[in-house]
Amino acid sequence: MLILGIDTSCDDTSASVVRGGKEILSDIVSSQDRIHKKYGGIVPELASRRHIEMIWPVVNEALLEARITSTDIAAIAVCHGPGLIGSLLVGCSFAKALCYAHRIPLVAVNHLEGHIFSCFLESRVDEVSPLISRGSPEFPFLSLIVSGGHTSLYRVDRFGKYKELGRTRDDAAGEAFDKVSKLLGLGYPGGPIIERYAHEGNPKAVEFPRAYLPENLDFSFSGLKTAVSNYLRKEVHISLPDICAGFQQAVVDVLVKKTEWALRRERMKRVVLAGGVAANSALRGRFLLLAAERSLEVWIPPRPLCTDNAAMIAAAGYHHFRDGETSDMELNPKAYLPL
Repeated sequence: MLILGIDTSCDDTSASVVRGGKEILSDIVSSQDRIHKKYGGIVPELASRRHIEMIWPVVNEALLEARITSTDIAAIAVCHGPGLIGSLLVGCSFAKALCYAHRIPLVAVNHLEGHIFSCFLESRVDEVSPLISRGSPEFPFLSLIVSGGHTSLYRVDRFGKYKELGRTRDDAAGEAFDKVSKLLGLGYPGGPIIERYAHEGNPKAVEFPRAYLPENLDFSFSGLKTAVSNYLRKEVHISLPDICAGFQQAVVDVLVKKTEWALRRERMKRVVLAGGVAANSALRGRFLLLAAERSLEVWIPPRPLCTDNAAMIAAAGYHHFRDGETSDMELNPKAYLPL
């Protein structure tokens, strides 16, 4: 069963063909980093306009790379939220047009659900670690989704049954990386830049606060961003590598500690790390250390499948279609769409 996935939830235009919810036949991503870099963040209007320009070339390239035509597709899975509403409109409108023209079933997929099921994909990128579990996780498992727009913990009992255990009260972790990078004058996107500087810094040189919020499993990163801003105002001699290392360490400490608490509370031994920030080496390393210390099974997708991609949308869409869950032409995107 071949599923064509389409994702335009934010600033990347992506399309992918996935067989059986696991095997990636093609995964094409058109990045807009160059467009938004000079603004220090994503400009929604520019993002949606670029999606309009790139959606057909990207989908066409995905079909060509998979060596199929529209007649070979069992269904088209499209991300209909959450995300930037203008961007989502482009992907949903294009998917509906394709489905109508070729009489192909339409499947609506939640972006967060896609991130969770990214670990079910058989990636063509080989990232081997003896502590990263292979194959697909068995249910139930815990999922930490960390990206530019989301920082959430979910209990996943089966496909379609999710329980939110905690989420950010303000900035998402990836958003905090971008804002701190802008404060430091390092550019956009902030995550890879801060990680690069942090490699050369001392994480203990600058001690930034950790908002553990011990009464629950929620997250908060706005105070950490403010702490960095205050430090920059009061200090004359600053070391960019040390600031980046200290900031990154503070984010990672909170994410790992909250996951530990959730695993203990839910009495689980399986955890999935997903989302764009899951590509961060420090966070990946700490999760592998956690796996070794607590005898956990940990799944972390290869870096290309951590950031927004259509393969994860196709993977989740496969399960919806298999269960007979399709949408009609009245499908509309939603900027806010809880899982």
